[in-house]
Amino acid sequence: MNAPAVELKGVSKKFGNHQAVSPMDLTVPTGSIYGFIGPNGSGKTTTMRMILRIYQPDTGSVHVLGEETGQCADDRVGYLPEERGLYRRMTVRRVLQYFARIKGMKHPDESIQRWLAELGAESWQRKRIDQLSKGMAQKIQFISAVVANPKLLILDEPFSGLDPVNMEVLRDAVLRLRDQGTTVIFSTHDMTMAEQLCDRVCMIFQGNKVLDGSLEQITTQYGDSRLRVRLNESSPIPEFLPGVLEQVAHGRSTDLLLAKEASRRQVLESLMAAGEVEHFETVKPSLHDIFVSIAKPAVTADP
Repeated sequence: MNAPAVELKGVSKKFGNHQAVSPMDLTVPTGSIYGFIGPNGSGKTTTMRMILRIYQPDTGSVHVLGEETGQCADDRVGYLPEERGLYRRMTVRRVLQYFARIKGMKHPDESIQRWLAELGAESWQRKRIDQLSKGMAQKIQFISAVVANPKLLILDEPFSGLDPVNMEVLRDAVLRLRDQGTTVIFSTHDMTMAEQLCDRVCMIFQGNKVLDGSLEQITTQYGDSRLRVRLNESSPIPEFLPGVLEQVAHGRSTDLLLAKEASRRQVLESLMAAGEVEHFETVKPSLHDIFVSIAKPAVTADP
């Protein structure tokens, strides 16, 4: 088996009195897409910056591409920060040449041309950065992170602010990179994109790792605690059903959140007594549901 691309053991980080990241272990398999999710301020960016060696951990060890020690300027690692930064008066091509060369590429033009073509940006190469729209500039920022063919790519909120078409273009580019052997770590608030892209997902909440595994493992861990039901139009869902904690409208259907001890048979019998049951299925919680169930109490209490 390949050694993991990234391995954290007992890693923590504190800023003054604020514990940004509590001691955690984390393993990112080589050649995978690994997603960080969590509310703002949960410790995702701090963790990624320790992987990048921008921050040194207070405790524990960080292994990146087989090495425990190293510099933050590693030519094998590409990074797209959440705070975008391009030289606004330079042309697209000159900016990309600059970023490629500081990563050790002596002849980057072929890679630049290929990436511009893949992202539909060939006609922009002679434009200055300050002439680009936000979405166009974000594509160029992404190319600057991948143009030198990194073995490990770290993306902080790469889809923020993109329209649906450009989100799909960037998603397909990330999948191609994974298929070519690049390990990708990215943070996102878009749970749908995380479900579409990630081989594994880690959720960090208040500095602690609270989820870590494949989507199947995570949804199984949270159990089949939800039913999606629909009665005929003339029959409303009864307000009180045995073992049902909450009812949530879902289009014409209704999702029923069940208590752990609830009997699906009893729920079905109560629905059949109320009218004609057109639809009745068990659904696993989505990543969005799991995220909200963990983070909502703290988010709603945050002043």
